[in-house]
Amino acid sequence: MASAIDRTHLSTSAEDFVDEPRILGLLDRSVEASELCDVIARSMAKEPLALEETAVLLAADRPEQVEAIFDAARQLKRDVYGNRIVLFAPLYIGNDCTNDCAYCAFRRTNKDVTRRTLDKAEIRAQVEALQNKGHKRLILVFGEHPRYSPEFIADCVREVYQVRTGRGEIRRVNINAAPMDHAGYAAVKQAGIGTYQIFQETYHHETFARVHPAGTYKSRYLWRLDGLARAMEAGCDDVGIGALFGLYDWRFEVLGLVAHALHLQKHYNVGPHTISFPRLRPACGVKLDEEHLVGDADFKRLVAILRLSVPYTGLILTAREPAALRREVMAFGVSQIDAGSRIELGGYTEAGDTQQMDREQFELGDIRSLDDVIRELLADGYIPSFCTACYRLGRTGEHFMEFAIPGFIQNMCTPNALSTLTEYLVDYASPETRAAGDRLVRDELARLPEGTRKQELIARLRRIRQTDARDLYF
Repeated sequence: MASAIDRTHLSTSAEDFVDEPRILGLLDRSVEASELCDVIARSMAKEPLALEETAVLLAADRPEQVEAIFDAARQLKRDVYGNRIVLFAPLYIGNDCTNDCAYCAFRRTNKDVTRRTLDKAEIRAQVEALQNKGHKRLILVFGEHPRYSPEFIADCVREVYQVRTGRGEIRRVNINAAPMDHAGYAAVKQAGIGTYQIFQETYHHETFARVHPAGTYKSRYLWRLDGLARAMEAGCDDVGIGALFGLYDWRFEVLGLVAHALHLQKHYNVGPHTISFPRLRPACGVKLDEEHLVGDADFKRLVAILRLSVPYTGLILTAREPAALRREVMAFGVSQIDAGSRIELGGYTEAGDTQQMDREQFELGDIRSLDDVIRELLADGYIPSFCTACYRLGRTGEHFMEFAIPGFIQNMCTPNALSTLTEYLVDYASPETRAAGDRLVRDELARLPEGTRKQELIARLRRIRQTDARDLYF
């Protein structure tokens, strides 16, 4: 399909960098203990791994080797991100779609799904419901359809930012939508978005063609593969990549993601801001092909391997996964999760305690409330964070890497995480969660080194507790 695309609309770096023979060759190998140790040491030095080095981690499947990878991923997560977990929520705006993806409830030929696009009043109602729970960060999700133009998406973003309920506000809006041309990305960027996210779904060419029928918008492999390069050239310096695990061999998809990250780093001096790794889930009107479904053991391995392969890229663990597994995998390098999520169109105001499959893209594995998830994070020693400071202060793209690589980012993010957590505790938390959060804040303050930064943080936390002052960030 690449030849059918007008290359004037591609990026300057447009190429099919997924070398399948090379990748398949890398997967056909064994690994010695000394080789694994060398690769882990390079990762612990916070160096991105090459494909060959990531392949060593994938080949290391003996129990003692897997445990060594898990231990390294835990340590690297602590070294780079500390004990923070950033929280967000998805908000589905519309599910009209021109595609016919075999795995998706929103595919155009599915007559069992309810089609809907939220109008401005409905968007405001959803955002108000999210704010009243304490959310500060959203990702807006759109089907791939001409009605969801760059202008429409930008208008939705502006509408979200305008909503205020009490002390509630949305401070960062990310986007999951179709690939665009340069002008489209620029229009959306002007609305003040954070990360633009596009999943390749599968990097395996034959599988991509099979699950995305010819003639559909999504069937154009290179157009999609090049989508985030165009976004970066248009000024979107924060982008997110992802693969849908279960469509093909999970090991191949891991190398596809790493190849994508390396391609962006090579051409734009910064890799993706986030990597997502959702697994196939049941969906309305969908019959799952079980050949490549990923079990829990391999899922844990792939998360740890991604953490070691791309040390400075955030890893997003979604509510597709069940609560118990999310709790276990968190330690292997996850930096962001969604919580209190409903993915039905209008789900935050209209859905009850059970999921409505005809109104959602797939079935979620974890629909606990935001407060329940935060209380569990606190019990496990994590700092739940709603921080958006880096984006407002320009610490994004290459600038983010400049702060992150020397380790400065943790010194800024921990105080900001404690500030946003304190906001949540004061404004929204249940009594049980507030008590647990207060204990954690005290413990974290005790660990911070003495100095002007700590004293300023203590003063800011006091202001949050005693006044209406909010959004105090370093």
